[in-house]
Amino acid sequence: MWWKKHNRKPADQEQTLLSHLTELRDRLLRSIVCILLVFLALSYFANDIYTLIAAPLLEQLPENGTMIATEVAAPFLVPFKLTFFVSIFIAMPYLLYQSWAFVAPGLYEKERNFAMPLLLLSIVLFYLGTCFAFFVIFPIVFKFFALSAPEGVSFVPDIGQYLKFVLGLFFAFGISFEAPVLTILLVKTGISTVRSLAEKRPYIIVGAFTIGMLLTPPDVLSQTLLALPMWGLFELGLLLCKLFMPAAEGLEEQESS
Repeated sequence: MWWKKHNRKPADQEQTLLSHLTELRDRLLRSIVCILLVFLALSYFANDIYTLIAAPLLEQLPENGTMIATEVAAPFLVPFKLTFFVSIFIAMPYLLYQSWAFVAPGLYEKERNFAMPLLLLSIVLFYLGTCFAFFVIFPIVFKFFALSAPEGVSFVPDIGQYLKFVLGLFFAFGISFEAPVLTILLVKTGISTVRSLAEKRPYIIVGAFTIGMLLTPPDVLSQTLLALPMWGLFELGLLLCKLFMPAAEGLEEQESS
């Protein structure tokens, strides 16, 4: 009988793999349908959404100043491109839920209890990062750009380039605000410790400015405005590790003594 059981193993494994792939396909389809439904609901307001996102720049333009479109189809396509990305942004909790529902059954209960709050924290931090970029960073950066234009040069931004610029900043600040999550993961998984990360603070600061240089447009102001919050959030991550993972800190103190 042993050989029959042995022969069934590959078939069972193949069936398990097939069921996982089927579930993955279903969850991807649900995610795509969700994005499309949100996009269809928002598409009627595409121009209004673009006007809203462009408001921080329009406020810094000279009186009667406007934006321009250097491509024929840009006035039509750019607002819909922005609306599509806004749809993904709005649907993000549902997309992450589908990812979690696919992964969670394979985790132990202890791992699920740790991962679920961390997932919720990462969603909140990503939204906070994009809101910080829109309400705080955009007015500062665009005012700086408008005032730094040489005499005789008209500041007339292109709508397509503006979309690329703001999406890049949204992504950069959304990702950079995940610094506490990364810090907690490094400590929780044992890759590093609170003490070790604190001792590497000078390197972390340099790394924050390097990431700011890579993720933001090539101006010192944007890089600095991204690096400073990232550094502060790294410090917040260390504080959260000390407050909510005292066991790791206690083990660290025992090893040092």
